[in-house]
Amino acid sequence: MRMPARQRCRAVLAGLVTLATAAALSVAATAPAAAADTWNEVGSDRADPLTESQGLASVEVPAGSPNRYTGIGTIPFGLTVRGWNHVGDPDASYNGYYVEPYQADSGNAKMFRVQAPGGAWSEYVHALSPGEALNNSFDTISPNGSWMVSGEWGTMNRLLVFPTPGVNPATSPSANLPQASTINLDHAVRDVQGCDFVTSTQLLCFSDDPEGALFGITKPLLQIDLSAEPGSADVTGHVTALRQLPLRSSCSGSFESEGIDYDRRTGTLRVIVVSPGFCVLTDSKTYRFTRS
Repeated sequence: MRMPARQRCRAVLAGLVTLATAAALSVAATAPAAAADTWNEVGSDRADPLTESQGLASVEVPAGSPNRYTGIGTIPFGLTVRGWNHVGDPDASYNGYYVEPYQADSGNAKMFRVQAPGGAWSEYVHALSPGEALNNSFDTISPNGSWMVSGEWGTMNRLLVFPTPGVNPATSPSANLPQASTINLDHAVRDVQGCDFVTSTQLLCFSDDPEGALFGITKPLLQIDLSAEPGSADVTGHVTALRQLPLRSSCSGSFESEGIDYDRRTGTLRVIVVSPGFCVLTDSKTYRFTRS
């Protein structure tokens, strides 16, 4: 039986509401966790090839602390003779624990060297998990201080999460530093040399990718939006390529992107780019960016 006009109108309106609701839910389900930011270059400083060529970190505690840098010239002799001959990009917790990542040329472990706010140093060794790469290019500490993210070299679909050595009460210099969980990425990344937390669920990372096949650009700055704060349970990460890092030098050849740091006090992002050839000595730079 044919419905009266008023009932037909109500049926049509109900159908439109249902379709609109379904469309809205579909968009919400497929939308990324956060919109990508735009980072604009605002200046640069020369990066010393011996002491500022591997990484950098801003330190909040104690107040007035200078920025920290790493390079081959900052590795203590005692570590070198024990085989820890490469230092990566460090980070510092908001309460003043400073962590440097170290690797050796061979073996089955990597090491994190920690300086407590009082100045004392300690070492935490992590025995490699099955299938884990030896490389220890960087560490970054979550805003709550309890968890530390690190990565591996090559083409990867994950980042590694550890309890922060010296901060998380589950850690001890006399015990193996275990992997706690994994950040599973929705897009492969290559040769990630550093990451830093911007918020509790957002990382900025840079890739030393020389090919550009993954994102259409070489040496990309990446934004990774996490499904939740990292911790003892696995989370996912949505990867977005934001821009290519500056590649300017008086020499031609292969650049290398190194340390990255985000200073929440000023909103400044800093990234080290090492120049090719002889110009590594003359015009390697720490570039500064601000967000718009």
